[in-house]
Amino acid sequence: AALPKATVLDLSCNNLISLPSDFCSLMHLVKLDLSKNRLQQLPLDFGRLVNLQHLDLLNNRLVTLPVSFAQLKNLKWLDLKDNPLDPVLAKVAGDCLDEKQCKQAAVKVLQHMKAIQSEQDRQRQRKLQAEREMEKKREAEQRAKEAQERELRKREKAEEKERRRREYDAQKAAKQEVEKKTKKENVQTRKPTSSSRPPQPPRQKHSWSRSVLRVLLVVLLGVLCTLAACKLTELQRQPLCVSVNTLYEDVLAALQNHKTLQNLLQQNSQQ
Repeated sequence: AALPKATVLDLSCNNLISLPSDFCSLMHLVKLDLSKNRLQQLPLDFGRLVNLQHLDLLNNRLVTLPVSFAQLKNLKWLDLKDNPLDPVLAKVAGDCLDEKQCKQAAVKVLQHMKAIQSEQDRQRQRKLQAEREMEKKREAEQRAKEAQERELRKREKAEEKERRRREYDAQKAAKQEVEKKTKKENVQTRKPTSSSRPPQPPRQKHSWSRSVLRVLLVVLLGVLCTLAACKLTELQRQPLCVSVNTLYEDVLAALQNHKTLQNLLQQNSQQ
């Protein structure tokens, strides 16, 4: 770390098990020898060593390479012999028995790692796309839910308004019914007053009978006066008075006979 501008570094035959991530800060390295160690993996950001041209990883315990390995665009020489590599990676790397094979290994491994990186990028992109679509779907569902809730609130508000209107109409109808009933009762209450007036005809009848009685009294008074005049005055010799006196005597005789007959009937009933 004290030599950040080092360009050549030989760490072979040191039984190294791993490298710290800070190792990748040696970005000026051009040639790196890590052969004959016990490295099981390289740092994930190994691709930061962008100036690296020569890399020797002979006789380690590497199975795979980090995806960032694809960023070593200046790599021209690579040796991965004697590593338990993944079969696909081992086939791509091939042997490194001479200069030509080691250069081909560098080119082929870079292409392979770039393909893996591209596939991972596509998978990451598809994942992001799926997440965005899922987010859009959730937003659409949320909007639909909110719209449904708004529609539900609107419908509830309309139903509440309709319910209040029906209550108002019912109250209004009940009020009208009460007013109608009250008016009808008032009319019925007034009818007996008007029907109580018919007894007035008896009063008229009574008044009529009184008038008849008065007339009869007047007539009787006139008869008595005529009778008195015909009995006590000099008019008794007049033809009218003679008739009146005769009628009076006949009436008295009839009354006496009626009284005599009544007495006889009473005596017979007693016997």
